[in-house]
Amino acid sequence: MDKHLYKSGLVGNCAYLAHINVNTNVDWLCWPAFDSTFVFGGMMDIDKGGEFSILPEGEFSSNQYYLENTNVLCTEITCESGSYRVTDFAPRFHQYERYFKPLMLIRKVEPLDGTPRIKVKCKPVCDYGKRQLRPVRGSNHIEYQGCDETIRLSSNMAISYLAEERYFVLNDSKYLVLTYGQHLEAPLVSTADNFLYQTIGYWHRWIKHSSIAGFYQEYVIRSALVLKIHQYEDTGAVIAASTTSLPEFPGSGRNWDYRYCWMRDTYYVLTSLNHIGHFEEMERYFNYITDISLSESEDYRYQPLYGITGTKKLHENIMDHLSGYLGNKPVRIGNQAYEHIQNDIYGQVLISLLPLYTDHRFIFRERKDSDKWIRSLLNKIERTIDEFDAGIWEFRNIANMHAYSNLFQWAGCKAAAKMAATIGNAELQERANALMERAAIHIENCYDPERKVYTHAVNSPHLDASTLQLIIMNYLDPASQRAKDHLLALEKELKTPGGLFYRYLHADDFGKPKTTFLICAFWYIEALACVGRLDDAINEFEKIMKYCNHLLLFSEDVDEETGSQWGNFPQAYSHVGLMNAAYRIAIKLDKPIFL
Repeated sequence: MDKHLYKSGLVGNCAYLAHINVNTNVDWLCWPAFDSTFVFGGMMDIDKGGEFSILPEGEFSSNQYYLENTNVLCTEITCESGSYRVTDFAPRFHQYERYFKPLMLIRKVEPLDGTPRIKVKCKPVCDYGKRQLRPVRGSNHIEYQGCDETIRLSSNMAISYLAEERYFVLNDSKYLVLTYGQHLEAPLVSTADNFLYQTIGYWHRWIKHSSIAGFYQEYVIRSALVLKIHQYEDTGAVIAASTTSLPEFPGSGRNWDYRYCWMRDTYYVLTSLNHIGHFEEMERYFNYITDISLSESEDYRYQPLYGITGTKKLHENIMDHLSGYLGNKPVRIGNQAYEHIQNDIYGQVLISLLPLYTDHRFIFRERKDSDKWIRSLLNKIERTIDEFDAGIWEFRNIANMHAYSNLFQWAGCKAAAKMAATIGNAELQERANALMERAAIHIENCYDPERKVYTHAVNSPHLDASTLQLIIMNYLDPASQRAKDHLLALEKELKTPGGLFYRYLHADDFGKPKTTFLICAFWYIEALACVGRLDDAINEFEKIMKYCNHLLLFSEDVDEETGSQWGNFPQAYSHVGLMNAAYRIAIKLDKPIFL
């Protein structure tokens, strides 16, 4: 079987995300928000997904790369008549005391060699490909009508060539500016070049203001840039991935919509960004989670995930009219996991916001109703601490008393105790400590003394990579023999020779998994570093680096046998895992932090 890699890169500006294929096509773009209908969705259906490509006559080769330390993507095309470069970016920079991040995709097309003949196709769609848009020509633009808002393509190319999809010789730089709703009314060429200059400058400054250690720094920088644009800045929500329905492996039916904010995932994202000195994302998320907390005041549960504006009902619908990625159906919009009971999330909310109360760079007194907010989360933990739940992997028809869920209740209460101490509330501190002890009892009930390992749930024999977090979160003293034995048992059963790691090997609602889950390999590396097996950690980290695509972007799942990328892409979880593992190793190596 051939190795499958995702042949695209990602551009974004914290308002939208777009996937650009190595063949120049915009394979995926949802407007006006991350979880809206796609405007271009060729990733899910070549015929119904629309197209926005800039292609030459005849055969061609392609080279795709990011401008260093930016989210600006370049695709160079070489054909018989010459070569040219397409520079794609989503404008983002500081203007008028706020961030300018319009729903605007800018494509600069410039000749490099010879006289390449190119053709531009722009066919946006709406309602997940059910509606074709009507093009209306203007003097220097084409408007596409039929969506909720008008989409406009402005260009200094001959509009006749665009409308008629004719080949023409590219002999100077051309610009394509696609907008949704608010259109570009300024001079085209100078404005596009100015936006490019300012966007490059913004990303360079963002990286320069990061504290990134010298261990695999290039990979960490790319991961940080990926994670940054997965935050929907308008509300502070962080999405798990920008895509839907990319299968965990071919024919699996495990095709999920990840364009939502999982509280668990957000904890990991914020932790990794905190490690490199970025806290703005955490403060924005605080506002998002506070809004949800207040709206849920009559209900003791949080959902595992919400829409990027806090939407609760994420009804799962199947788009039967779409053929799916490489023919893999179903294509799902929405995610039924919003109905699940997952009791680890309360602890993760507490941990993710702990620095706001313990890091003296923040003034905790600026946060209103801290007592009320902490008490509310402790109430939720107390009411759910003895429940069975769906666990981290969101089993649809299986419930257990999961070690992972209780671990994060334990860790969340530990965080709450620290917060309570900061704000001087002894009653909350005492209550948090008592709940920690209750959670620990459940965790210990998962211990198998004969195998010297913690199973994934009470009264279950199965092992699960999520219990690596027992070591990483310091529930188990990393220097203890119990931690080392637990790690040995997990790697013996779940690790592959290539360094990959299965989540678990027992059957779930869809049978046995056939691909490894990439973040589990990074958790394994972190655990190795924690217990003092640093050489092993470095060796395993280096093995995993080969599973990226040509742009250092990682998927959710990897096939053990072929090294193929599967699952949603790029996956925030995977890039979080890389950053946290690199950070853990760098600390052990005492690598310098570059500011």
